[in-house]
Amino acid sequence: RQIIGLLKPTLEKEFQWTEQDYANIVFWFQVMYAAGYLLAGRFVDKVGAKIGYGIAVFLWSIAAMAHGLVKSTLGFNIVRGALGFSEGGNFPAAIKSIAEWFPAKERSFASGFMISGTTVGPIVAPGIVLWLANSYNWQTSFIVTGALGLIWVAAWYFLYDKPEKHKQVSKE
Repeated sequence: RQIIGLLKPTLEKEFQWTEQDYANIVFWFQVMYAAGYLLAGRFVDKVGAKIGYGIAVFLWSIAAMAHGLVKSTLGFNIVRGALGFSEGGNFPAAIKSIAEWFPAKERSFASGFMISGTTVGPIVAPGIVLWLANSYNWQTSFIVTGALGLIWVAAWYFLYDKPEKHKQVSKE
């Protein structure tokens, strides 16, 4: 989510965006993010946190990487919408996984810890994204960060399970 704001000056020049063009790109992200939230909660309840979170981050990663392939303002509207829609699965899936792992009296702390983790991206993104864009090109910033999401999906798939199914968790 941070990348487009960080690279706005570069992308404005390359695509000759007006302020209205940029506003439309942000608009489609926000509209689809809201829609993603509405649908993701039910989806995660149906398939569970492991599958739901994995699918959401997989789709988010593909949408993020697709930014590096688009060649038009319309393309940015489409991939931003896809990014927003898939990102809408993050909080419902994270909250579901917290509910699976933590007793009710500890869920507020676990939720606060999880939400505080979402501030890490805006803290580290400028250094990484701008370094990638300056060292390579703007496309690389989107592709590398999306690829990191795919690595996360693989780790999530192999490491996460409900406590009652987890091989390294005993009944005690």
